Amino acid sequence: MLLLAGPALLLMRHRRPGTVVVGTAVVTAVYLAAGYPYGPVFLSVVVACVAAIAAGRRIAAWSAIGLLWGSHLLIGHWLYRWLPPGDDGPVGWGQELAVTAWATAIVAASELVRVRREQWARERAEREAAARRRADEERLRIARELHDVLAHSISVINVQAGVGLALLDQDPEQARTALTTIKAASKEALGEVRQVLDTLRTSGSGAPDAAPRSPAPGLDRLTELTGQAADAGLAVRVEVEGVRRALPPGADLAAFRIVQEALTNIVRHSGSRNAHVLLRYAPGELELRVDDDGPATGDGATGGGNGLVGMRERAAALGGTVEAGPRPDGGFRVRARIPFKGGMETP
Repeated sequence: MLLLAGPALLLMRHRRPGTVVVGTAVVTAVYLAAGYPYGPVFLSVVVACVAAIAAGRRIAAWSAIGLLWGSHLLIGHWLYRWLPPGDDGPVGWGQELAVTAWATAIVAASELVRVRREQWARERAEREAAARRRADEERLRIARELHDVLAHSISVINVQAGVGLALLDQDPEQARTALTTIKAASKEALGEVRQVLDTLRTSGSGAPDAAPRSPAPGLDRLTELTGQAADAGLAVRVEVEGVRRALPPGADLAAFRIVQEALTNIVRHSGSRNAHVLLRYAPGELELRVDDDGPATGDGATGGGNGLVGMRERAAALGGTVEAGPRPDGGFRVRARIPFKGGMETP
């Protein structure tokens, strides 16, 4: 019955680990007091002690082991005179040292299991936090991409729609041109939105062919971007200093989006009809500067909009910076610094 009592208590070790470890120690002490030989009865104490320490009931586990060790000491050197069997003698001190080593080993092994479990739990929490952080960064990247695509295209559409409405009766041909521009801008916006959504869908599915189907835009499309700005009534002058280089994809996309957002802000928030874009290539770094001569229209041309926040986030992701604010001589300036590695010279 004593041999069965210990394993029976172990059935509750997950719900009441402290009670179980003390109970198995008491059962084992009674077993020893009854004069039975050493045997598998100690396994119940080992399992209960490991479960209790792993569950955080360290004091209960240590107390139970101390109770069992103290009981063995009393039984082996004092109480054996009144306990069965009748011809029993005192326990040798060598055996007592072995029992002490055994009790210490149980506690040490249990503590090792606890430390390893805590380490595994911490590593699992860190992996989950890293996964959540990557998901948040991906959502932010997609939101930023959608904002840049839609803000630019809708600004062009808004300006051209105003032109078309104003000239619908007076100059139908010019209104037709505005409608054509609206159609082209909306088609391009739909294409870029579809590309962003395809990237989101394929990255979420974990498919091996999750690469975008078309290349991301870069500074090679700057002429197209200035053409769209011209359709919105903004004349853009582009100036290049230094040796022009083919940038890495991430830096190329960031540079294009920063110029795009800066021109969009001029169309939306500035009374200027002229803009100056400067690309200054230096070893390992590209400096962008977009200027307009103002004045602001008073509808949000400040540094606190989502567009400027998105510019700063894009540059910061590559280790760069973006500064935006009024110029001393009037107008507004956006200045970005984008570091990059490698890059090949382009004609």
